[in-house]
Amino acid sequence: MTDRYFDQIGAHFARKIYASPKGAIRLAVLARDLEQWLPELNEGERRLRVLDVGAGLGHVSEWLLLRGHQLTVSEPSTEMLDATRERLQALQSAYPATYLQVPLQALPERAEQYDLVICHAVLEWLADPADALQHLSQLVAPTGALSLAFYNRDALAYKNLIKGQFRKLKTNQLAGQGKRSLTPQQPLDPRDMAQWASAAKFRLAGESGVRVFYDYMPEPFKSEAKLEELIEQELHYSQHPAYRHLGRYLHWWLRPTPGLDR
Repeated sequence: MTDRYFDQIGAHFARKIYASPKGAIRLAVLARDLEQWLPELNEGERRLRVLDVGAGLGHVSEWLLLRGHQLTVSEPSTEMLDATRERLQALQSAYPATYLQVPLQALPERAEQYDLVICHAVLEWLADPADALQHLSQLVAPTGALSLAFYNRDALAYKNLIKGQFRKLKTNQLAGQGKRSLTPQQPLDPRDMAQWASAAKFRLAGESGVRVFYDYMPEPFKSEAKLEELIEQELHYSQHPAYRHLGRYLHWWLRPTPGLDR
């Protein structure tokens, strides 16, 4: 297995994800979580040094730049990085973003650390997500945080159970197939992720589920539901202990473990 980037399918990605309720719900939950968790880092509303790893089409980057933070965008795909640059350069900001066309694994070579590192929907596309978490730990300042969102294998298994696709589960055929598939090549088990995060000297300080019910809704209920009501209910249940683990993505707020050399 090799790392997968998104050259040549940026438009497909934008149409299937960001132009759909899926993308709107995801962005709403991520933004709400960051609103809740950022004050831990932002006493006195100081400007944070932020690194957005694998920024995609720049929606979270835009949210951060509009709030006055000093942003560095990292994205290995030329197509995605150009789309992010176009989005962000249209904004009025006192601190223009910095753009890096490098993979996650090369970022520690720059020997810089950040108050906040964003890594959303990246690790499930990599050959070695455990190693990627080790690299991310080098990028987070001792008083900083990692906002990590990853594709939840448990949710994918549950979806297949609901649909009666038991053969897929028995043969472990849960990964996306084909060059244009937007199902990640390596859905991540939260128990593995917890072990890898601990090994990278992170502690879990907050958690939400992203799309805890929308992806399970049958038609016609899904297409007939109003987007604002979907978002309202997803936000309501995304941190509920009975539902958050059903999120198609899990959003973790990871802080460096105090007292450990990193």
